[in-house]
Amino acid sequence: MAAEKIGDIKEQLKNTADTQLSTFIESYESDERSGVIKIVDSAKKRLEKYEKELIRTENLKKYEKEYAAYANICGIDEVGRGPLAGPVVACAVILPKDCDILYINDSKKLSAAKREELYDVIMEKAVSVGIGMASHERIDEINILQATYEAMRQAISRLDPQPDLLLNDAVTIPQVDIKQVPIIKGDAKSISIGAASIVAKVTRDRMMVEYDTIYPGYGFASNKGYGSAEHIAALKEYGPSPIHRASFIKNFV
Repeated sequence: MAAEKIGDIKEQLKNTADTQLSTFIESYESDERSGVIKIVDSAKKRLEKYEKELIRTENLKKYEKEYAAYANICGIDEVGRGPLAGPVVACAVILPKDCDILYINDSKKLSAAKREELYDVIMEKAVSVGIGMASHERIDEINILQATYEAMRQAISRLDPQPDLLLNDAVTIPQVDIKQVPIIKGDAKSISIGAASIVAKVTRDRMMVEYDTIYPGYGFASNKGYGSAEHIAALKEYGPSPIHRASFIKNFV
């Protein structure tokens, strides 16, 4: 029987799920053609990466395991405290107890493409997701910290079922009756907070891309409202847009 073509084996590896890599390696490990040896080596590297990710994800569930007695554990995080324009967005996420989503991390450590991909998976697999936001006007009115708390309370209120434990990224949210566990750098230490940070970031980024079409010239699609050199130059040239935070841009206009 003619040996399988190397191109076909390469294509097969491309279409092999991470969970099936061991089987793929076993099938071709005895093939001594140099092209196949290379493909098998590539599969082994992928398997090693996958196994490391399984361990990392398991470690990310440390707090979820510690508080496993609570039925609905919610991770909460916000995005957009620092920008000069746009809202602050908070997200609250309850993941299933047996959550098997890989590659969740602090949203800042992921590429935009990876965040978008994970956003879809989280939205599909989460028990519940709540989004809250405070506008640029509200930030100017009550200050960014209070506006952030308000967005977080809003996100929690939109969950169904309601959580019985909150894992927060570093803060304790006032006026909330649910037990809270603040975790420093929580978005990189808890799978629930990491998931919330990704959904919040994608939600806000999409809004800022939309705003870029309404208020062109400030580069909102690329800078997302943060104070890049181009953004500050545009502010000085055109003055503020309707979504700029007056309390944040005093030094520039």
